[in-house]
Amino acid sequence: MMNASTREAHNALQRQYFDQVERLRLAVVDTPYVRRHVEEAVTGGELTPGDAVLEIGAGLGKFTFPLLERGFDVTANDLSPVLLERLAAAAPKAVRTIACDVADIEQHAHRAFDAVIGFFVLHHLVDFDRIFPVLSRVLTRGGRVAFCEPVAWNPLYYIQISLTPGMRFSGERSLTSMTARTILPALSRAGFVEPRSRMYGYVPPVLKNTRGGDAVERWLERRTWVPFPHAFQVFTARLP
Repeated sequence: MMNASTREAHNALQRQYFDQVERLRLAVVDTPYVRRHVEEAVTGGELTPGDAVLEIGAGLGKFTFPLLERGFDVTANDLSPVLLERLAAAAPKAVRTIACDVADIEQHAHRAFDAVIGFFVLHHLVDFDRIFPVLSRVLTRGGRVAFCEPVAWNPLYYIQISLTPGMRFSGERSLTSMTARTILPALSRAGFVEPRSRMYGYVPPVLKNTRGGDAVERWLERRTWVPFPHAFQVFTARLP
């Protein structure tokens, strides 16, 4: 596990990375790209409207707002109070927020949740053997987790980080850990059962959000012989 000073330094880097660097990928937009990830998390997490959902790494609310509109009782967590303030101000309805390190969420959550979900947050975190047990303790019995993440070996991410101003590998520290071999055993060690991963999608938002881009991707996914590497995956599990 990370010691206190290492953890503090990591959190400071993440705060700087997201508080001070405005990027289009943080913007709150309703697009086929956003809707697809929400669909995967809702389906994979077996969520039902009305469920109490903790979203970790909520940022400005790109995925929070679609969840609210689908009828989920969302509590938004993020390390950055700056981002959460903006999220709360722009939310279509009142939303609870918790500004803290996800590893400390148990100290701040005053209720149990039916599910914990996250969109592209795990690869910014470290020490999953510390984080997953904490998340298990804020869930109800039978509670579920669902995390949408990049596929570690897809080269598009490394190209994106290399070419995008403001993006740094130090800010995406656990990208290479986004594999079933790493995440699923960590979920099992935390007491979760039925840990699974499912890959989906092929193209980045710049292509998926074009006219016909979503349809083309869906067509490719129905062709199991297509050799293209998937771009995304959803990790799911539940408590016994």
